[in-house]
Amino acid sequence: MGLKSNLHNLKEKYKGTKMAPAFNAIHTFLYLPNETTHGGTHVKAADDLKRTMNTVIMALIPCLIFGIFNAGYQHYAAIDAAAGITREVSLFGNFLTWDNFVVGAWTVLPLVIVSYGVGLLIEFIFAVIKGHEVEEGYLVTGMLVPLIVPVDIPLWMLAVAVVFGVIIGKEVFGGTGMNILNPALTIRAFLFFAYPTWMSGDKVWVHEAVERAGTPDAISGETILGNLAQGKAAGYEVMDMFFGFIPGSVGETSALLILLGGLFLIFTKIGSWRIMLSSVLGALAMGLIFNGVVSSGWITESSKFYGLMSTEFWHHLLIGGFAFGTVFMATDPVTASQTNKGKWIYGFLVGFLSIMIRVFNPAYPEGVMLAILLMNVFAPTIDHYVVQGNVKRRMKRLKVKTA
Repeated sequence: MGLKSNLHNLKEKYKGTKMAPAFNAIHTFLYLPNETTHGGTHVKAADDLKRTMNTVIMALIPCLIFGIFNAGYQHYAAIDAAAGITREVSLFGNFLTWDNFVVGAWTVLPLVIVSYGVGLLIEFIFAVIKGHEVEEGYLVTGMLVPLIVPVDIPLWMLAVAVVFGVIIGKEVFGGTGMNILNPALTIRAFLFFAYPTWMSGDKVWVHEAVERAGTPDAISGETILGNLAQGKAAGYEVMDMFFGFIPGSVGETSALLILLGGLFLIFTKIGSWRIMLSSVLGALAMGLIFNGVVSSGWITESSKFYGLMSTEFWHHLLIGGFAFGTVFMATDPVTASQTNKGKWIYGFLVGFLSIMIRVFNPAYPEGVMLAILLMNVFAPTIDHYVVQGNVKRRMKRLKVKTA
């Protein structure tokens, strides 16, 4: 008997028991359900939740693969820099190499395994306890989490954060589709506030930088945001920022791959182009305002805000996690605004606040996480007033017609 037949037999054996959701989830994850609709009229569409989640994962896979190679590249580049060797990046010369892949896979894949293992275990436990089917919402969250954390984050910390994020960020609200905060960002926020030394600074972004600290083999892993927040030069060329050959969270460095992923989500109608575009416009607007303040002379080079405030307004789109957050997390259909006008307002404020937090909080120059979480809370309010505005306008038109 094949795997499908065995899974089907187990599914039938435990049908009606508390363990049924667990076996149903495994069966339907691997195979199409062997049931059809019975009677009546049904809306038939191919875009069910599992297909939607798989589409987002397809958009994330290039970022994951790039992140694996980049983790290895940044490790060896930092070692060379400590030895006084200047390394010029070459895609096929010293980036897409076996050594980089081995180091990257050794550090990144355990993050993916822990994220999925712990998160899905919690999902299965709640499905069994509550007696409902296992939902596919964590398929995307499980991939997002390892892409938005430093490469050397201790696995036990990640496991604790995933437990917190899944239970407090989603299950207490009723599960997938009911949460008010993006679960992946809830996990990252927990990590940042519970273990801040592992989520910021100039050592956590490059493999082995923390454990080598204070030794003769010490290496540095400063990010562009870290340099700018300290009043230093960015330290990287614009094209390096665009292609992603810079230190940072595992999957957030390549603006090019994130852009391609965003276009893919727009093409498949999974991601909202309104939120993406308005977030970019909001970030550019805030960046232009800060550049204008610097040009006016109100801020001098001695100010702790000068480095990030004087950064070219459009460079903010290429550094840090702004692009990744805008494409893959601000567009979360559960926690974002639902109305078209609301999406424009929501997205603009996400971008605007991201750069504002980035500049005014040098201790934590990455502001997109807090901006998205804040706007997640206000998204229902935005939609409420948009709907009420539409109702009032229609009532006015009705009164004019009946007058």
